[in-house]
Amino acid sequence: MKYLYCFLIFSVAAYAQSDEMKKMYDEWQIIKVVNAIDTTVDEKKWEECRSYFLDTIKVDFSSLVGGKPMTLAADVLIGAWKRALYSDKKSLHMRTNHRVTIKGDNAEVFSHGYALNILPMKNGSDLWEVWGTYVHKLKRTKDGWKVSYMQFTVTYARGNEKVREFVPATKPQEKEQPKKKE
Repeated sequence: MKYLYCFLIFSVAAYAQSDEMKKMYDEWQIIKVVNAIDTTVDEKKWEECRSYFLDTIKVDFSSLVGGKPMTLAADVLIGAWKRALYSDKKSLHMRTNHRVTIKGDNAEVFSHGYALNILPMKNGSDLWEVWGTYVHKLKRTKDGWKVSYMQFTVTYARGNEKVREFVPATKPQEKEQPKKKE
């Protein structure tokens, strides 16, 4: 009986560790996804970036660009990022202090973020930077965790807003043009 009791205690402890290990693995995978979005955006790896999202997502960047939260195709979001963060515009996105909550096949991540955009401009600073908080919601799929919702809330921004706002225009007079590379 003593051996059976020891076996039961060991089994319960092993099972508890197994659940905790699964949770830690899921948290790691979830953080890896939200961090990879930043990395792939900065590296301009748009197809890989797209792979981290469900086909349809809800986004809320209203504190950054105005407007209201919206639901859109992930391809539309990635296309907008590709246009706004085109090859001549440098960017650096970072996030930290991830807090992950998992409920079954759904997860939410709160994190602090920082972004820097660099674009040589004729007038004003070549830099724009922003600090804020992110909320990502993810769903577990057969292909891993995918983002279904993304919100960024600005806490502070500084620098030349024209750096953030500039996108190549079809007519050069529509927007201030950046300096030519030398």
